[in-house]
Amino acid sequence: YQQKPLPFLRYPLPVLDKLDFAILNYLQVDGRTSFTDISEKEGVSVGTVRTRFTRLIQEGVLHIVGRVDPTKVGFNSYAHIAVCIRPAKFREKVARKISTWPEVSFVASTTGAYDLEVDVMCANNDHLTEFVDRLSALEGVSHTNTTIYLKVYTYAQPGLQVLTGRN
Repeated sequence: YQQKPLPFLRYPLPVLDKLDFAILNYLQVDGRTSFTDISEKEGVSVGTVRTRFTRLIQEGVLHIVGRVDPTKVGFNSYAHIAVCIRPAKFREKVARKISTWPEVSFVASTTGAYDLEVDVMCANNDHLTEFVDRLSALEGVSHTNTTIYLKVYTYAQPGLQVLTGRN
């Protein structure tokens, strides 16, 4: 699979081939998959897999993290917060600020009625209330709309087969 150049990007995307996507897919399914297992399944040497793995990390395509189940470590209040910024010139400043807060798992600039979409994980509803109060006090935050997730059915990244057609 070759990515098509996107003229609006300010930086070039790394060129990824079928082997790169295969390595990424194996690691998404099980981050502990060995280079030996991947090399045997893909019919390449362990050294090739190791070299590709290193390049994927160096190019920022792959990040190795230990992902925990939020509910099993004490995050019992998970919410989505839509944020309206006025004047709009504060959007970038607010987004960068809240991106550094430890409760925040996702921040995006959006179109529509709100300017930012924010996902947060808090210990409980009191903690969530404190978070929303802290967010609302930032310069430029006009108002927010908080939706509490009652039950999360999946918490994952999209499968790479969406892009590659591989199973």
